[in-house]
Amino acid sequence: MGKKVVLAYSGGLDTSVIIPWLKENYGYEVIAMSADLGQGEELEPLRAKALQSGAAKLYIEDLREEFVADYIFPTVRAGAVYEGEYLLGTAFARPLIAKRLVDIARREGAVAVAHGATGKGNDQVRFELSIKALDPDLEIIAPWRLWDIRSREDAIDYAAARGIPVPVTKESPYSLDRNIWHLSHEGGDLENPWNAPRDSMYALTTPPRQAPDEPAYVEIEFTRGDPVAVNGEKMAPLALLTKLNEIGGAHGVGIVDIVENRLVGMKSRGVYETPGGAILVAAHRALERLTLDRTTQHFKEQAALRYAELVYDGLWFSPLREALDAFVAVTQRQVTGLARLQLYKGNCRPAGTRSPYSLYNEEFVTFGADEVYNQKDAEGFINLFGLPLKVRALMEKQNRG
Repeated sequence: MGKKVVLAYSGGLDTSVIIPWLKENYGYEVIAMSADLGQGEELEPLRAKALQSGAAKLYIEDLREEFVADYIFPTVRAGAVYEGEYLLGTAFARPLIAKRLVDIARREGAVAVAHGATGKGNDQVRFELSIKALDPDLEIIAPWRLWDIRSREDAIDYAAARGIPVPVTKESPYSLDRNIWHLSHEGGDLENPWNAPRDSMYALTTPPRQAPDEPAYVEIEFTRGDPVAVNGEKMAPLALLTKLNEIGGAHGVGIVDIVENRLVGMKSRGVYETPGGAILVAAHRALERLTLDRTTQHFKEQAALRYAELVYDGLWFSPLREALDAFVAVTQRQVTGLARLQLYKGNCRPAGTRSPYSLYNEEFVTFGADEVYNQKDAEGFINLFGLPLKVRALMEKQNRG
């Protein structure tokens, strides 16, 4: 029996062509793997297509629950948002796919894994760093960095010459990536950052100006930083996120248009639809403001930036991310309670928070008479806190004199 390679297979033109290319250039038996991350497509028809393209077998892996519980929710707890806006929908999907590639490679006794990421993007890094971290002995094959195919037309000709079925479809002008968390759009007219996104482009989200004229309110319940219920209804992670996608999408919430800094050194323009994710991130942030003390909240904001960079850069399986998760877990001990949000034509605003661990005390902040705070105490605090400024000013005055 010959050597085996496990390919991350989407069923698209590129990965369909990669199957015979691997067989011809490496002589490997190709095992394909398709991951269901909630992209909304029926994956079972891919089985016949993969076999027709020359694969020995196809694994179809339902990873949706694991994706939400073990990749999405930890990132929400961390507050990780890349460059202030990108909610990392593509970035944290890749390590999970890579993990399953490695699992199947071990099960099949494969010597290599392969992916269809291009040599210009971030995904090649995310796939390969994850594979190296999980199994450094596996060979990694990235055809886009090796073959002579340079265009869609080249790929179609390659497939036709080998009898590989490539259905002619009306192709979107955009490069899309979809999962249960988001839908990303790149390419086409978006490559010019002066062009505004077209309303017709959106698939998960109602264009904000077409959203309902009346606001909607949604309540998210959290337990130790994890969302557990929507509007009083307890839900498992996947069902909860699916529900929030429906609610947020109907009200135009979660559209982000950003020129981001890719890891490989170039800037790229992307438009992301993340309706449920935008709601979760806003709700979690609002509840943390109620339950975290000042120094912890401020330090966590700094750690969140680093966490986001680690995820974006493909370092999910790194010691630092694991260490940051341990820090985050401690901060979430009291992040339990309710966050209510108002959704209106693309906006998602806090409309109330409540927690048994709230650090907000009306008696302390009231402008009325109170017995728990002596306003005269502030004078001594200001004198001590401002002492360095006063000493410096006295020194400058003395030197000028």
